[in-house]
Amino acid sequence: MELINGADTAWMLMSAALVMLMTPALGLFYGGLVRQKNALSTIMDSFFILALVSIQWVLWGYTLAFGPDVNGVIGGLDWVGLRGVALEPNPTYAATIPHLAFMAYQMMFAAITPALVSGAFAERKRFTAFAAFSLLWATLVYDPVAHWVWGDGGWLRRLGALDFAGGTVVHITSGVSALVCARVLGRRMGYGREVMEPHNATMTILGTALLWFGWFGFNAGSALGSGSLAVSAFVSTNTSAAMAALTWLTASWIRHQRPSVLGAAAGALSGLVGITPAAGFVTPMAALLIGFCSGIGCFLVVELVVRGRVDDSLDVFGVHGIGGTIGSLATGVFATRLVNPAGADGLLSGNPALIPAQALAIVVVAAYSGVVTWGLLRLVDAVIGLRVTPEEEVRGLDLTQHGELAYKGQGV
Repeated sequence: MELINGADTAWMLMSAALVMLMTPALGLFYGGLVRQKNALSTIMDSFFILALVSIQWVLWGYTLAFGPDVNGVIGGLDWVGLRGVALEPNPTYAATIPHLAFMAYQMMFAAITPALVSGAFAERKRFTAFAAFSLLWATLVYDPVAHWVWGDGGWLRRLGALDFAGGTVVHITSGVSALVCARVLGRRMGYGREVMEPHNATMTILGTALLWFGWFGFNAGSALGSGSLAVSAFVSTNTSAAMAALTWLTASWIRHQRPSVLGAAAGALSGLVGITPAAGFVTPMAALLIGFCSGIGCFLVVELVVRGRVDDSLDVFGVHGIGGTIGSLATGVFATRLVNPAGADGLLSGNPALIPAQALAIVVVAAYSGVVTWGLLRLVDAVIGLRVTPEEEVRGLDLTQHGELAYKGQGV
């Protein structure tokens, strides 16, 4: 029997707590970017998802994602309700920590991913529809993709595609789904004609700082232990985030003639997204280049392609979808076994075959996420109705969906 390592277990519990913090931190990041009348509802979306998906994961989500393989496509139902998920290690996934600790860590990934999608249709969605859609999406999009990429026997994993901490599983699924959501729900009333400035940039910066902090658990925790691989992923994560923040800030400064605070925040986030699939496979210098590519790539897509054409309210596709794609492809270029013997060499280490594997994973995950998201939106719209009424949208979702306001003395 494998022995539990106390240091590894402590690090994984700490990492799970760090990733848990990221979901309410995302609520602050998003909440500061919307108008005041929608601030509380936007924060609530992330807080609610943390609770909803935590229960879904315990009841059936974990077994679908990581349970015994069924034809490379989905996990079996052996672990429904965490039956058989005990305090002993499961060598298939993590040999030195309790199986239950691995489950809890992965639960926090499952929670933040549908919360990311919520930023695409902020300020206009019906809360009951959001709740139903998120539960279905977590079950039918996140769980199967997690099994394909990370599950023992998952078909993309067998093909050799690498994703250290969620470039495809978290960011491409959420980014592409967000774009579909934005198109299906349509633009906010007054989009392109009225000023829709963020109501609290300070809140967004705080959310960014907490996301950056939590991301060390997201990436370094994916080493599943407290050794040298966690250290490497930690350094790569910080390097990419810092480089991308400087890159977006500089690009925004050149384009708009001012060093944007929110641009720096968006840049840091793009760098964190970009390094996520690569963090445990690349050197710090490669992470610096990934941060640069993520910062400039996401900036150009947001500024020149998406904004003004699609009302992806909080740039989910431009940051997460594009950042995840850049990072996944860059993994195929920069990955080296010198960093992680359990990974693979990429193009620069003499293995160009990794790039097609990464590209296939990107295309398949993007296509699957987009198609299933479209179907779920149509289903929920037919049963519940996706969008609030024009009158409710004008009054704001805080009041019309929750009967509460973000700030004392706020006008009604």
